[in-house]
Amino acid sequence: MSIETAGGVPLKGIDVIPPKQTDDINQGALARMAYAFTQWAEKWFPDAFVFVIFAVIVVAIANFATGASPVAVAKGFGNGFWTIIPFTMQMAMVLITGYVLATSPFCTKLIDSLARVPKSSAGAVAWVAFVTMMASYLNYALSLVLGGLLCRALARRTDVRVDYRAAGAAAYLGIGATWALGLSSSAAMLQANPASLPKAISDITGIIPLSETIFLWNSIAMALVIMVMSVAIAYYSAPKGKHARTAEEMGCDVSAPSEVAERPTRPGEWPEFTPILPILVGILAAGWLVTEFMAKSPLQVIGNLNTYNFVLLMIGMLLHKNIHSFLKAVTKSVPTTAGVLLQFPFYGSVAIMLTSVPGSDGVTLAHHIADLFVSIANGETFPIVIGVYSAILGFFVPSGGGKWIIEAPYVMQAAKDLGVHMGWAVSTYNAAEALPNLINPFWMLPLLGVLGLKARDIVGFCVTQLVFHIPVVLFLLWILAPRAS
Repeated sequence: MSIETAGGVPLKGIDVIPPKQTDDINQGALARMAYAFTQWAEKWFPDAFVFVIFAVIVVAIANFATGASPVAVAKGFGNGFWTIIPFTMQMAMVLITGYVLATSPFCTKLIDSLARVPKSSAGAVAWVAFVTMMASYLNYALSLVLGGLLCRALARRTDVRVDYRAAGAAAYLGIGATWALGLSSSAAMLQANPASLPKAISDITGIIPLSETIFLWNSIAMALVIMVMSVAIAYYSAPKGKHARTAEEMGCDVSAPSEVAERPTRPGEWPEFTPILPILVGILAAGWLVTEFMAKSPLQVIGNLNTYNFVLLMIGMLLHKNIHSFLKAVTKSVPTTAGVLLQFPFYGSVAIMLTSVPGSDGVTLAHHIADLFVSIANGETFPIVIGVYSAILGFFVPSGGGKWIIEAPYVMQAAKDLGVHMGWAVSTYNAAEALPNLINPFWMLPLLGVLGLKARDIVGFCVTQLVFHIPVVLFLLWILAPRAS
């Protein structure tokens, strides 16, 4: 095609690519890959609730294949349904407390400031990935809430057209890439805490300090490589131009919290609007927190999800300055918890069916899977073999601490027998456990509640990350593996 001058005379030798074709070329290979995966996911990926029902049925069939009786499978399903209710409520409170804190005037301005940092649509997606992965080193729950609210703040910008789906997927990278390599690692925290470590595990491993797990130089190097790779993928896979879909186009309300200050209309409402009550409660909360730090190690206090929720709730109340504003924020946050409250109990059933229902030989399905992987490992291949095992089982049982208690005895015994560095065995398990999170809606639910999206909206971008994460993570587990002394 040739350009014509104002007089209609063509300028030969100067080719112009049609606008549509130019837009497609500007996407780049990763962006086109993510776009293709997203189109597939939007058409074929089921709702998150259907996904967990599929998991229940697959595990039940696998139980029958090992010779488990129908009665035992049915009991496992029913008995497991309520087993993670405490964790379910913790995650619901993560959403509530995070929303309450983030909608306070102070935090709203802070998140809006973070949202003003990137200058391009792809840069915005990469920025979300960086912020959430950094947050996940401290606390995975913080990464979910902060990432979701940062996406909403970016979506409110009118000068940059940010793909809301890609940004949402980037906000999930704290859980899908790095969470278990930081202070949120349940397995590492458990192994380092003699008061919580079951005897069945301590007899095999002894106490493994954090300096031998998440603070081992090998683990730090692996975390840095994964983080740099993830940010780069987020940047280059972000859709541009006509392929980018904004929050408004997705039908999502990302409006900022109202800053209109309400006042009491009658004397009986005065207690709701005075700042005195939140301050008094805050003083009590500060006193309790001091006693926690005096009685426990700082890492143990920080890593406790109950403490995290408690502190966020108290700070949120103080930043809202009065009970009325605080309760209004809580009320608005409750709908975001629906997916967690409904679906997490089914995952509890899946976990029990995997780990507690015996087959005809008296051995559970999880133990059969572990035996298979451990039997084919040696000192050199152990990190890769256990990494694949952890990723597969993590797809059905997405739970850090509870799953580790069940699996650690035979995983760590195998590591000990094969002369594998015990701390690296824990890091291997952690790094691989994050992989299935990229496509498992379990951990997506809290984030999706904040974003107002469906799992199918972001999973295409997550699959793009997974395509690179699997070979790179497994290679790092092998190449960085230290030898036991």
